[in-house]
Amino acid sequence: MWLSRRQFLLSSLSFAGLSACGFTPVYGPGGTGNRLLGKVAVDAPESPGDYIFNRRFEERMGRPGAAPYTLSVSKSVDQQSLGSTTTGNTTRYRLLGRARYALRDTGTGAILLDGKTDAFSGYSTTGSTVATLAAERDATERLMILLADQVIDKLILQAYDLPDEA
Repeated sequence: MWLSRRQFLLSSLSFAGLSACGFTPVYGPGGTGNRLLGKVAVDAPESPGDYIFNRRFEERMGRPGAAPYTLSVSKSVDQQSLGSTTTGNTTRYRLLGRARYALRDTGTGAILLDGKTDAFSGYSTTGSTVATLAAERDATERLMILLADQVIDKLILQAYDLPDEA
């Protein structure tokens, strides 16, 4: 009984300290996440990877109508061989992805926020040719989703730097 009271008091004190530090939920009232929801148009996709990235971005941030912001993303993917058999056949690959992004004011074209992020995913080549191709497509999809999530997270964290809307 004494331990549970003690835990309750400590948890209530830590909560009070957390709210006193100025913590605001990203999507709560006054949070920076709401500044971008439904307000960012992503450049049109040019590849299957771009399509997956854009789909994930719109899933999380909403499809904009007349967007005040435009997001340009430059992505690159490098492939590294990791595992091999005694005969020299590669059994595992790692995909290293990098996304450089720039959030622009749609009206003026001025860059408001920019940055870069990295992620990786992997796949095995030990199955049939069809299984290997499916695994590579899946790894590419996972990589694009990771990059989109990281770009969104960084934009939300930087959104306090955006000018207030009139």
